[in-house]
Amino acid sequence: LHLSAVKLAELHSDLKIQEKDELSWKKLKAEGLDEDGEKEAKLRRNLNVIMTKYGMNGKKDSQLVDTNYIKDGTESDTLDDPRLEKLWSKAKTSGKFSDEELDKLWREFKHHKEKIREYNILLETVSRTEDIHKNVINPSEENLVKEEVLHNKHRELKDKLRSINQGFERLRKVSHQGYDTTSEFEEPRVIDLWDMAKSANFTEKELESFREELKHFEAKIEKHHHYQKQLEISHQKLKHVEETGDKDHLNRNREKYAMLEEKTKELGYKVKKHLQDLSSRISQGLQHNEL
Repeated sequence: LHLSAVKLAELHSDLKIQEKDELSWKKLKAEGLDEDGEKEAKLRRNLNVIMTKYGMNGKKDSQLVDTNYIKDGTESDTLDDPRLEKLWSKAKTSGKFSDEELDKLWREFKHHKEKIREYNILLETVSRTEDIHKNVINPSEENLVKEEVLHNKHRELKDKLRSINQGFERLRKVSHQGYDTTSEFEEPRVIDLWDMAKSANFTEKELESFREELKHFEAKIEKHHHYQKQLEISHQKLKHVEETGDKDHLNRNREKYAMLEEKTKELGYKVKKHLQDLSSRISQGLQHNEL
């Protein structure tokens, strides 16, 4: 796959979560608690997202190019959206951002691109399900269940589209005005969660509690970013030492690299599981609004 050390660690974390979710689903299925197949369909969608994200779906050019803006000062990845490309170009030439802020903004743009990718995968899944449903001649109780599944998928699409629209407006504002020094959060995923939480059916007390949890979550993400950078540096050093042939030095670097790799994987899993849990809570609040 030619993935970097950081991307391999991220893939490990994603697959670990997928494996855990599939084991939970197998238990539910054995107990007859996934009769409509919605949880199984969601697992397939998640796996499709992972395979697409890391170039494992057999399609050329589907893998995200690994990028480090700080490392080389340029970005080799594309945003696949003319509006995003235009905003990014304006931000780069505006003079309103330091190198560190540009790196942070680039992460926001890539995060937004991933949200669009996930939305399109879900949209394709819903379209296929609708086509199959339309071809059914005789309505039955099973088809009524499938209609409920479709309804839930449309609701999920609506939530994702709302998040995409809110995210684009934020990118547009930041690209034109620069970063707000009084902003409560900096991490793109946390900003998304906070914007959606404010639209959900939470009481003031629940919202305040959620805000505090998001602060802890952002600190966890920052720690993960730190280990990702250290892992990448360690990987570069290891490649250099391998070329020199110094065995003692090589063993020490391998040990450090293995330690950083394991820590990065562990933190990556915790971050993504925490994100999954927070997103689920907000989704429930948004659904309650619609009732």
